[in-house]
Amino acid sequence: MRVRDLLAPGAPRLRLLAAEEELDRQVSGVMTTDLQDPGRYLHGGELVLTGMLWRTVPADSERFVRTLAAGGAVALAAGEAEVGPVPEDLVEACRRHRMPLLAVPDDIAFGTVTEFIGRQVSADRAADLAALVDRHRLLVSAAGGGGLDAVLDLLGGDLDLDCWVLAPTGAVIAGPADRLSAQDRDQLVRAHLAAQRQRRRPPHRARLAAGTYSLLPAPAPAPASASASSPASAESDAPQSDCPLADWVLAVAGDVTEWTTKRQQLAENLARLVAAERHRRDEGRRLRRRLADEVLALLRHDADPAEIGRTLYASSAMAARYAGSEPESRAEEGSWLVLSAEGTGLPEGTVRAVLEEALGGTSDRALVAGTGTGAVVVVPAPEVPVPADTLRELLAPLEAGLGPEGRITLGVSAPASGAGGLRGALEEARHARRIAASRVGRVCVAGPEELASHVLLLAAVPDEVRRAFRGRLLDKVIAYDLEHQADLVRTLEAFLRSDGSWTRCAGQLHVHVNTLRYRIGRIEELTGRDLSRLEDRVDFYLALELA
Repeated sequence: MRVRDLLAPGAPRLRLLAAEEELDRQVSGVMTTDLQDPGRYLHGGELVLTGMLWRTVPADSERFVRTLAAGGAVALAAGEAEVGPVPEDLVEACRRHRMPLLAVPDDIAFGTVTEFIGRQVSADRAADLAALVDRHRLLVSAAGGGGLDAVLDLLGGDLDLDCWVLAPTGAVIAGPADRLSAQDRDQLVRAHLAAQRQRRRPPHRARLAAGTYSLLPAPAPAPASASASSPASAESDAPQSDCPLADWVLAVAGDVTEWTTKRQQLAENLARLVAAERHRRDEGRRLRRRLADEVLALLRHDADPAEIGRTLYASSAMAARYAGSEPESRAEEGSWLVLSAEGTGLPEGTVRAVLEEALGGTSDRALVAGTGTGAVVVVPAPEVPVPADTLRELLAPLEAGLGPEGRITLGVSAPASGAGGLRGALEEARHARRIAASRVGRVCVAGPEELASHVLLLAAVPDEVRRAFRGRLLDKVIAYDLEHQADLVRTLEAFLRSDGSWTRCAGQLHVHVNTLRYRIGRIEELTGRDLSRLEDRVDFYLALELA
């Protein structure tokens, strides 16, 4: 029952004196006390009945109400039989602490109020249990007929229970997307991934500005390289995924650990339904995965573009069937992008599963092929190019689920025209991925705009050659800096950024031009190079890039 039910027809004749705006609070029980400090006996949710015998001076009212608020009491009912009308100082204290205050007339016994609340709470609990039984039955029928959105609409409409199913990137798979901001979704999936990485037992809790949310995993099926999981594993109390980066997340508004046992069972059953839907959708990807693997095999073997085109057309037809439209008759002649991805410190199949979720699931035309710990994606090129930074932001939430050695690096090709251009696009994507791998960060992405620069050449150079080239030019300069506390390396970087301009470089370093000339001369002596020559400047620039 709610506090306002004590003022409804048929209830004891109580008078409301303060905090009318808080009458929707839920009452779970009654406590009768005249102790000055009843805080230790409060568990939260009580309506406190008092004869006000604890009050000797007005200041006692503030102390008493403050204790009730801290203990989680939802309302105060003050009896007027012993000490007369409720004093104004108690009314003011309740207003300050937003504590509903009800006056109990001298002809109304506390037992009458207690009996009324007991009957209401018992009736509510019985109705709640009956409703939960109905919800369980309806959940099963909704899952079979309308998918996850039907289930979540049912819970939201009948129980005011807001739920969302989120991809590991924060995308909304089901649920009212307009009621959960992108920033909140990002924080929720990061909290879930971090908890899964630490192997904490679900449900996980996340506290955001909008309130508390409970997070339950809907595990992805085991990667292809792993043994098939037992069907009974879906029935475990707290399923743990071998591939948490690809899990769906059931986000529920509120803290389910504070719910009744029956309501907690409802949330657990919902998580199982989501996991079953995830498994069903993953089963639907099998044919698309075979097509993706076939395309990759054809590209690796330099197959006839016509043969590749037939596979692309089959993919287009399948996507059109999902969307309820007609396939493009010349899909193989369209413009395509290729993405090459690699995972470090991750189980096989993880990157493939993550990219399938990130690129939209089964309803789009993306073909995601697995390459052990990596993946190759062939996807129609959008009309407006997608910057590499946008892809990186899309995958950024996954950082929370990566272990100490975990990384994901991704390279994107330029658009390729038709099936005949896919082989070159695959090479471009692989080179771009090498560039991404050379950077610092857990999730790194490089795009085609970087392929025309010297970075592509550096990424293709073997590590031992890179180290030798860098050492031959910079080791003596670095050693001199360490021994003499000089600043030659920074001076060299500034000189090259200034295109060899003495005055501009000196201004950037805040030194005299003569000081700059002395430092550059020292670098030339140590290396045997001449920084007035373009060739030597290029060598130094590349060495610094490698460093």
